Amino acid sequence: MKYLKAEFPMAVALIVLSLGISLEHAAMEHGGAMLWGLLLVTLAAIIGVAFRISHHAEVLAMRFGEPFGTLILTLAAVSVEVVILVVLLQGTPNPTLARDTVFSAVMFDINGILGLAAIVGGLKHGSSKYNLDSANSFIAMLLVAIGIGMFIPDFVPEAQWKIYSAFSIGIMAIMYLAFLRLQTVEHRNFFEYTAGTEDEAHDLAHSPNALHIAMMLGAIVLVGVLSEVLSGLLDAGLSGSKLPKTIPAVLVALISASPEILTALKAARNNRMQTTVNIALGASLATVLLTLPVIEAIALFADKRIVMALTPIQGGLLLLTFFTVMNNLHDGETNAIEGISHFALFAAFIALVMMGLI
Repeated sequence: MKYLKAEFPMAVALIVLSLGISLEHAAMEHGGAMLWGLLLVTLAAIIGVAFRISHHAEVLAMRFGEPFGTLILTLAAVSVEVVILVVLLQGTPNPTLARDTVFSAVMFDINGILGLAAIVGGLKHGSSKYNLDSANSFIAMLLVAIGIGMFIPDFVPEAQWKIYSAFSIGIMAIMYLAFLRLQTVEHRNFFEYTAGTEDEAHDLAHSPNALHIAMMLGAIVLVGVLSEVLSGLLDAGLSGSKLPKTIPAVLVALISASPEILTALKAARNNRMQTTVNIALGASLATVLLTLPVIEAIALFADKRIVMALTPIQGGLLLLTFFTVMNNLHDGETNAIEGISHFALFAAFIALVMMGLI
């Protein structure tokens, strides 16, 4: 009974799904409070399911330990993001949705998660230590991946986009597999940091791993179905309105980042900054190396180019983010001041979104 109660958000999501399917067309016709009310309820249900996915991933992460644990957490989050993104791409044509989603996810992960966690950890512990090699490895891979996937496409002519798209899919797959190997085998110690006073969480449920895997997969499918309802409601709500067109991308990033934010903050409070760094930078890297190839593959299959090149303002904010993270993560310690600098960039990102400039 205790475990069934824990899955209450899943039951609520199923109820919301049935309501969404039955009321979707009426809400789209009437618009107004009914439309936005159903949209917000559906969004809340998806976030609730995302938290359950994160919970089951966290249990598995505790059992497998670092760095496998963080890999499980980031892959679970990215799978939610990819599923929602693929569903939304089937709605009203939005050629920049994938680019804006990946960009928003990086802003949430690096400036939002890392910024908040560094503030929380800094205020409680003064400074928190982590393995510097892991931060350097993540940043190096991120710079190359974003350069290949989001900077260079701006210079690829229309006649050759398929060739470059196929190349980017292949090279990013190689990069991720290589990084996965190095993170879990040859350079596993880069992504571990153990302090003598550290209290690690322990899983006391003794439930089988297969159960948690099954619940994760079922929840991801539920997210996909709920996203179908959300997609229709978003298209109707944004049609003809003056709301920023990047709202769907920001919502996708928010859904995937929500559980990670709580996990990272919990780790920061417990002086486990290595877990926070792994989550923030690892989620960004997984988003770029896993989401972009999927979207490029869809574009090739549909024979329709998807815009992945960053706008000037997106590129500028991303460069500022990388300059800041490289300057802050250079000594193996974080503090609240470094966290505030990242959070200021995150606030700038939100302000620019609300102004319709991103």
